[in-house]
Amino acid sequence: MNKVVVLGGSGFIGREIVTSLVSNNVNVVVGCRDPKKARFLEKIEGNGSVNIIQTDVTNRGDVNKVIQHADAIVSLVGILFESRKNTFDAVQANAPRVISEEAKKAGVKKLIHISALGADRFSLSKYASSKAIGEDLLLEKFPEATILRPSIVFGKDDNFFNKFSRMATFSPFLPLIGGGRTLFQPVYVKDVSSAVLRILDSTETNGKLYELGGPSIYSFKELIDLTMQISKKPRLLWNLPFWLAHLQARCMEILPNPILTCDQLELLKRDNIVSEEALTLSDLDISATDCRLILPTYL
Repeated sequence: MNKVVVLGGSGFIGREIVTSLVSNNVNVVVGCRDPKKARFLEKIEGNGSVNIIQTDVTNRGDVNKVIQHADAIVSLVGILFESRKNTFDAVQANAPRVISEEAKKAGVKKLIHISALGADRFSLSKYASSKAIGEDLLLEKFPEATILRPSIVFGKDDNFFNKFSRMATFSPFLPLIGGGRTLFQPVYVKDVSSAVLRILDSTETNGKLYELGGPSIYSFKELIDLTMQISKKPRLLWNLPFWLAHLQARCMEILPNPILTCDQLELLKRDNIVSEEALTLSDLDISATDCRLILPTYL
């Protein structure tokens, strides 16, 4: 691959993928909303290069412009919560359709779409349902695309372990939403980027869906305990039932960057683990990394 376009390349997962590509002599075009905030990517060392282009993935003209002459596209289209400018339908359902249509027109050979474990068209969570709809619409136009569904992704700049570690800095307790029984299978961000590189170099992965999880399954409570243990911030745990968390989330949703939303609560009502019949990291010859090995390096 000589030229790879990474849409959403300035985010947590995207920057790791861009780093891996540049280190492997690939020229990368990063499409993102705010090029100024992505300038740090130009400092990545390697034999490849980084070119940053302002891109609104909901705008067909922007997408068409950024993907010209690309050999492959890695799409990390997604938002954690809605705003007036960005809705789940626009960003996670409709944008993948636009990307796939423009990719076909431009003759792009490879398309990798990063979705999310738990994507389900019939989910009560708009995040999860829009992710599934986006997958379906993308595959209608680009059936040979490869879809990756990671569980919660951890790494130096993650938004899970770091969030609860920061909360423990100023709060005497941490919430166990729904009793902390929801199961997760945290996957290392470098394992996700390794999966992308393997898929870019393979034709056997075309049209397949991979569920990405780590080697161990943890309950939400176990992950909070692990965060407190490693960050050396012991706190009281508050069993927060879903109904009460829902009331709090409704209040938080008025904030520009809410800690919790009602839609995220719906996600927490279902386990976030790899299904038994799914293709996984092992099918890409990647040995999954346990979060216990990595968390002490940054928490």
